Order: sequence, then structure tokens, then C-alpha cells
Amino acid sequence: MDFQNILAEQRDFFNTQKTKNLKFRKMYLEKLKEVLLKNEELLCDSIYKDFGKSKFDTYTTEISFVIKDIDYFLNNLKSLAKRKSVRTNLANQFGSSKIYSEPLGCTLVIGAWNYPLQLSLSPMVAALAAGNTCIVKPSEIAENCMKAMAKIINENFPKEYLFVAEGGVEETTEILKLKFDKIFFTGSPKVGKIIYEAAAKHLTPVVLELGGKSPAIVTSSANFEVAAKRIVWGKFLNAGQTCVAPDYILVDEKVKDSFLDSLKSYIQKFNYQADSKEYTQIINDRNFERLTKLIDQDKVFFGGETDAAKRFIEPTILQNVTWNDAVMQEEIFGPILPVLTFKNFNEALIQIAAQEKPLSAYLFTASSEEKENFVSKISFGGGCINDVVMHLSNDYLPFGGVGNSGIGNYHGKFGFDAFSHQKSILDRATWAEPDFKYPPYTDKKLNWIKKLL
Repeated sequence: MDFQNILAEQRDFFNTQKTKNLKFRKMYLEKLKEVLLKNEELLCDSIYKDFGKSKFDTYTTEISFVIKDIDYFLNNLKSLAKRKSVRTNLANQFGSSKIYSEPLGCTLVIGAWNYPLQLSLSPMVAALAAGNTCIVKPSEIAENCMKAMAKIINENFPKEYLFVAEGGVEETTEILKLKFDKIFFTGSPKVGKIIYEAAAKHLTPVVLELGGKSPAIVTSSANFEVAAKRIVWGKFLNAGQTCVAPDYILVDEKVKDSFLDSLKSYIQKFNYQADSKEYTQIINDRNFERLTKLIDQDKVFFGGETDAAKRFIEPTILQNVTWNDAVMQEEIFGPILPVLTFKNFNEALIQIAAQEKPLSAYLFTASSEEKENFVSKISFGGGCINDVVMHLSNDYLPFGGVGNSGIGNYHGKFGFDAFSHQKSILDRATWAEPDFKYPPYTDKKLNWIKKLL
């Protein structure tokens, strides 16, 4: 595939100015929604082939997110794109000041395999809503879903406007040699560094949605039943293959035993078994083998059973875990939940702050003081108090990482801004022109300048 030629065609098409027209953008967003809903069965089947994921989970965690994003922009595009008047300072009177949101140009979205539809198409929707052209490179690891997206989009949209590129590492490497106006990547910090390095050669700005070890803190004042129920759901959704899933639990040692029992109870209640429609396979053999090596059988409180033929790993809780254990040295990205304990809440915050900044963090407590310390004393991309994962479902909250967990953010307005340039314009009147700033310079002029500035 000649990616350079496709990008050149997109560059030429962007330069026609057509994508700046709001009616044009809405027309194609409406068409995208229609095409996705028409092909819902194909998309569900492709994800089932890759993950064994149910239609329920595919719709709620994949298709509905993209449809919701499209609807958000259809309803809010006019206000998002509208020029914004701001105050004009005294030195620039008489004049007016405005900010224009303009599209960046030709964009590249590189998606992740764990939610192959959502993490490829949601950033793409934001790029199109902002008035850009877009090349989308889904992850080849979810191969069936990649092929389905390519078929659906490439058969229904002109490639000079929107194109899905198939292929693996070799194709992605070739695409990254090209000069884009924005690159959006979702994946691991390791690959994120490669993307960042390639973008730097062209001074291309990036959004990097990465990952990290996202903690869930459970204090003695927490509602254990609610905490356990929400953590189990958020952790074992998609068999733990979720970038914002709780990676480990820090629980007050005084309530550890009762909380572990609550976790076990909800895992059993939710019926996370092989071949169950409530559960998902591990994506491939390589990740299955990586994950099984992280299960220390001497520390298994619950679960630990595996089936290589079905790529099934039972939801597994590990207890008596320390910061030095293998399972604490990398993001797990699977259905293994280590549980550590703490004696003092503030010491737990210090331990978290000593690690790389995570993409998400969660706190379960009834204490206002603990809530305040959680928010103010540790840095993370975003999170929840008394819930997990659900913050990313709110279009009015930015979603993104910080430090090792990412650069930039998106969702709703923040996605529009991520793919836009804020152009500032000062429009001055011509009927008056004081000579304070012009030579010859005098002490009197300097005094006036000091007052004005």
C-alpha cells in the first residue's frame, strides 16, 4: 500500500478547504453513524472472533462509545467551532480579540487492540469533527476487527478524506516516516516512546494515551460491598485487558480479610467462567503466557486456574503481595489482582507517589479528609472516588494520562481541542494611533508605556 500517496491525496483534499465547512463535517459524521449501525453485526462478530466477547460487552464498551461521541459532536459542533471573543488589553485599544479553532490538517490515529473499535474510532471521530482528514491504523493484534473496520470505512468513505490502513509493525513503521499534522496513539509507554521519537523528526504534535499501574485504595471507612462490586466489575471487564482497570489494591490491613471475602463473593456471583458470555478470552498466546507467569501460586487467595487452549485465565486475587513481587513490576493488563495492605493512609499515598504516574487512580472511602488528600497528594491522569473506570464515560471530563501514562487528552470538547489549533486574532482600529511605541524614544513615552503595560 502506497501510504505516501494516500497522505498526499489527503493533503490536497484538505487544502480545498472543504473539511472546514460544518455541514460537510456533520454530513460525514451522520454517514459514519449510519454505516456503523448498519454493520453492527459484522463488528460484533469480528470482536467475538478476536476475544470471544459477547454482543452485550461489545456494544456497551465499544460501539456505544463511538456512537455517543458522534452524537456529542453532532449536537455541539456549532458551539465548539464558533469563534470566541475575549477581552482586549489596554495597550491594544481600540481593537477586538478573537480565538478561532481551526483544523490542524492531516492526522494519524493509531489504535490499541484491547478495545479495537473504541480506541481507533473515537479519536478518529474527534479528528473529523475538528475538520481534519484522517488515516487510521488499528492494531493488527485484533486482526478480525482491523479487517472489519477497513472494509466498512474504506468502502463507504473517500480515501482522500478518511482511510483505514491494514497491516502490522512494518506498515506502521512506514506510515510513521510520513509528516502528519497530529498523531494520536493509544498503547504502551514502550511503544509510545517510539511514536514520540518518530513524530519529533517532523515536529509533529502528539497525543499519547498510555497506561501504568492504576491503584485502588480501600480505607476502613469504605462501603465494602459497593467497593468490592465495583472493583470486581472494573477489573475483570474484558478479562482485565483495560488500560484504566484497577491494577492493584491497597487496603487498610484492619479490614483486609473481610474485603477479600467480598471480592471473592462478587467474582463468584458474576460467573466469570470459560465460555461464559460474561467473560472474555486473553487476546493471544503471547499475552496468555506472560500473564500466567505473574501468578504466584503460593499467594493465590482465589482463582489461579488457566486453560491455554481457550486462552482462559480465571479471575485471580493474590494476597500478601509486596512491592518487590514480579506482578508489581509492570502493568498487568489481565485478570490478576494483587492486594497489598497499609497501616496509615498517608503512607499509602506516599508509596503510590513514589511510582510512575498512573493513568488512573481510585479511592473508596467515606472520609472527606481522605478524599482531599487523595486528590491533592498524588498525580494521575484521572480517576474516581467510590467507583472505578466510569470517569471515562463522561464526555465533560478530559481523559488522558500524565508523565509516563501519557501526553494530552480527549473525549468531548477535549477531543475537539486535541485536533484543533487555537488561532488568535487581534483586529485593531485605524482611526487612532498614539505614537508611544514609535521612535524617537523619550522618558515621557516610557512613563506612558509603564502605565499602559
